[in-house]
Amino acid sequence: METPVISTGMIIQMVSNVIGGLYIFLLGMKYLSDGVQAVAGSRMRKMISMVTDNRLAACGTGLFVTSIIQSSSVTTVMLIGLVNAGVMSLQQSIGVIIGADIGTTITAWIVAINITKYGLLITGIFGLFYLFSRNERNRFISMLVMGLGMVFFGLLLMEKGVEPLRSHQGFIALFSSFSPKSYLGVIKCVIIGALVTGIIQSSSATIAMTITLARAGVIDFDTSVALVLGENIGTTVTAFLASLNTTMRARTVAYAHITIKVVAVSLVIPFFFLYLRMLGLIMPSGIDIATRIALSHSIFNILLAITFLPFTHLLTRGLEYLFKEKVSTGVPALTHLDSRLLETPMISIEQSRREVIRMGEIAGKMMDSLRDFLKGSTEEKELVDKLFNQEQLLDRMQEEITIFLTNLLSQELVSSIAREAQEQLRQADEYESVSDYIVSILKLNLRLKNAELTLDKEEVDDMLEL
Repeated sequence: METPVISTGMIIQMVSNVIGGLYIFLLGMKYLSDGVQAVAGSRMRKMISMVTDNRLAACGTGLFVTSIIQSSSVTTVMLIGLVNAGVMSLQQSIGVIIGADIGTTITAWIVAINITKYGLLITGIFGLFYLFSRNERNRFISMLVMGLGMVFFGLLLMEKGVEPLRSHQGFIALFSSFSPKSYLGVIKCVIIGALVTGIIQSSSATIAMTITLARAGVIDFDTSVALVLGENIGTTVTAFLASLNTTMRARTVAYAHITIKVVAVSLVIPFFFLYLRMLGLIMPSGIDIATRIALSHSIFNILLAITFLPFTHLLTRGLEYLFKEKVSTGVPALTHLDSRLLETPMISIEQSRREVIRMGEIAGKMMDSLRDFLKGSTEEKELVDKLFNQEQLLDRMQEEITIFLTNLLSQELVSSIAREAQEQLRQADEYESVSDYIVSILKLNLRLKNAELTLDKEEVDDMLEL
C-alpha cells in the first residue's frame, strides 16, 4: 500500500487539531469539575470531615470525592494539604487515595461515550445558559454540561488530528516498534505512558489521547492497555511535585501513591499476557475499543483496591519507618491551613472555619486568664507571659487566615462559600481585636501595680463585667 504524502499544511493542521483539542479537553474537564463541585460540593465537604481510620469508609470517600473533582491528582494534592496541616493521618489518606484511583476512571468512561460530533452543539447551547442564567445553581449546572461538551469537542479535534496517521506507514511502523508483543515491548509502552502523563500532568488527558489513537486505528487494544498501565504511574507526578517543601509526613502521602501504583503495575507486567486473557474473559463481546480501554482502566484500579486496601496499616508503618519526620528547626505554621486546599473551595472553607473556631477558643482562654490575673489567684509573671504570647499567636493566626481566605475569594465561588469566607474574615478580625483589648487591660493593670496603686474589689468586678 502506498504511503500518502503529508504536506506541511496538513502537518500544521494535524498539530493544531491535536494540541488545540487537548487544551479544549483539559479546559472542559476543569469546567466539568468546577460545576460538579459547586452543585454537589456540600456533600463532599461532609464526606471529607467524616473520614476515619475505617479503610472502606476512607476508600468510599476517595471514590466519591474524585468522581466529583474528576481528578485523582487534585484529590491527592488536597490530601497532602490536609496531612501537611495535621488534620488527617497517613493511614486515612492512603484509604482515600485507593478510592480516588477508582473514582478517576469515570473520566475514561466519559471519553468512551462516542458522541463527539455533538460536543460543539452542547458547548454552544449550555454556554448561553451559563452566560445569561441569573439563577446561580442553574449557572453551575450549565457550566458542568458545557464542560462536558468541551470534553467531547476536544476529543473530536484530536480524532481529526490523528486520522491521517492511520494510513501512514512510517507512523504505523513507529508505533509497531512499541507494540507489547514481548515483555520488552510492554515495558516500553508503560514507560511511554508514564513519561507523557508525567509531562502533561493529567492522566485524564493521556487516557483520552490513548482512546483517540485506538479509535483511529493507530494503536491496538493490547498497546492501549500497556499505555494505560504507564499512565497510572505517571499520574503520581503531580502529587509528588505538590509535596515538595512540605513536612515529611505530607511527602509520605505522595510516596504512598507512587508506591501503590508502581507495585501494582510491576505485579501486572510479568503476567501481562495472562492479564489480557483475563480482560477478554470479563469483557462482553462486541463492545467498541474505547469502552474496552475504559473497562480495563477500571478493572486495574479495582484490583489495585482489593489488593492494597487490607494492608493499608502495614503500608503506613513501612512508609513511616522509611520516611521519619525530622525535628523542625523552622517557625511552625500556626494554622492548619495549606494553599493546596484552595483547589477545592468546599474543603478550604471548612478548614478555615475550624481555624476561626480555634481563634475563638484561644480568645476565651485569654478572658479566663485575665480574670485570674485581676483576682490575683495565680502566679503573676507566668500569667502575663502567657497572655502576651496568646495575643501574638492570635495576631499571626489572623494574618494566616486572612491571606488564605483572600486567595480563596479571588477565585470564582458559589455565593454561599463567598459569604461564609467574608463572615470568617470578620470573625477572625473580631477575635484578634478581643485579644488586643485584653492585653490593653493587662498593660493598664501592670502600670497601676508599678505605680503601687491597686483596684478595689468593686473596680475589679466592673472591669471583669466588660
